[in-house]
Amino acid sequence: MANRPRQSALLTDLYELTMAAAYFENNIRATASFELFVRSLPPGRGYLLAAGLEQALDYLENLRFSPEEIAFLRRQSVFGHVSDAFFESLQTFRFSGEVWALPEGTPVFAEEPLLRVSAPIAEGQVVETFLLTTLTFQTLIATKAARVVEAAQGRGVVEFGSRRAHGPEAGVLAARAAYIGGCVGTSNVEAGTRFGIPTYGTLAHSFVMAYAEEEESFRQFLRVFPDHAVLLVDTYDTLAAIEKIIQLGLRPRGVRLDSGDLVELSRTVRKRLDAAGLTETKIFASGDLNEYAIREALARGAAVDFFGVGTELATSKDAPALSGVYKLVEMQGEHRPHYRAKFSADKVSYPGRKQVFRFHDPGGLYDHDLIARADEDYPEAEALLDCVMRDGRRTVPLPPLETIQERARERLARLPARYRELENPPAYPVGTSPALQALLEKVRQEVLQPVGRKNRL
Repeated sequence: MANRPRQSALLTDLYELTMAAAYFENNIRATASFELFVRSLPPGRGYLLAAGLEQALDYLENLRFSPEEIAFLRRQSVFGHVSDAFFESLQTFRFSGEVWALPEGTPVFAEEPLLRVSAPIAEGQVVETFLLTTLTFQTLIATKAARVVEAAQGRGVVEFGSRRAHGPEAGVLAARAAYIGGCVGTSNVEAGTRFGIPTYGTLAHSFVMAYAEEEESFRQFLRVFPDHAVLLVDTYDTLAAIEKIIQLGLRPRGVRLDSGDLVELSRTVRKRLDAAGLTETKIFASGDLNEYAIREALARGAAVDFFGVGTELATSKDAPALSGVYKLVEMQGEHRPHYRAKFSADKVSYPGRKQVFRFHDPGGLYDHDLIARADEDYPEAEALLDCVMRDGRRTVPLPPLETIQERARERLARLPARYRELENPPAYPVGTSPALQALLEKVRQEVLQPVGRKNRL
């Protein structure tokens, strides 16, 4: 994997830094635990597929404030009353905490922590923005990819969305997440070199139009790429282009259909190719595809071997954001932990560090989950959160991307099919343990005590 430059410590929201300054000036140094989770699943989603952990840990391990970044903060008027000592502390600022997380490629549901950070409170606070955007974006795209791959019923899906992604880096990370979700590859070459993802490409209409005759463009492209050429055949007339390929005796690896009635065209093209002895030439389909269009096309008998999915996949167009949150759940006092929870309407959060336990039916399929306190034990269930970082360093290397993809494939196969439905799936059963519910009530009562009677950290 190519080395990547350090991410700027200023890739955060201003209030994370003003809170860090206020913690410093008020001498609040306690270890705090934060948990990152998604409040609710987007419409039509029966599950999410966790992704993005590798980039999150890269960021935490390499978090530094450069002299230029510190100088920039000093110039901001909001920090006008902050002491020099705070800015001096930024010179040696490092993430020194502990992280527990769901392995990438794990199905996850609403309210279940994807990640837990325990660190000195300023460290845990500053990293909120980067962790949220990294984990929720890749989780969103991995989930969309898994849905598209399932709709394709074993046919290959290639991620084609870089040109419609929300920025170049989003395109690269979308390719990574899509591969975790089951895509066979990507058109993004940077994702190929950075992550080892197989790269795929065809040609554009501009290449065909650059030649006076369509057949000459086909001939010349095949001359340069005799083993890999996938010819785009809909620039002028799809079926006429197929006849030209046959009459010229060309044997492309594939042809790409990018417009028109995909079902009728693919069936006719397959019939003509087979009749001409081009049985090994694959049909590649693209053009505003998503899981619903692919499902409908295959139900109607489309003869397609590969699908290229772009905009809908790289942006998760029908559900373009997750309701990810990052909540303080616990602070370590001098003699005991102090638990924290939010009680505002429709946004109640559970206090304390947690573990997620996954129970299976006798056949090995997922049956239900239980969100519990981190120190609880359910031997009959699988504990999902693993310790992946201590003292600011990874505990073990993360597996290769191919291994993560295989993990996702295996774990999704264990999620009953009804929860993987593309439309109106039932809610997967997720409960909370009695001990966690009791802790919530205890904290609620403490919070609602009259002013002056509450315990302070």
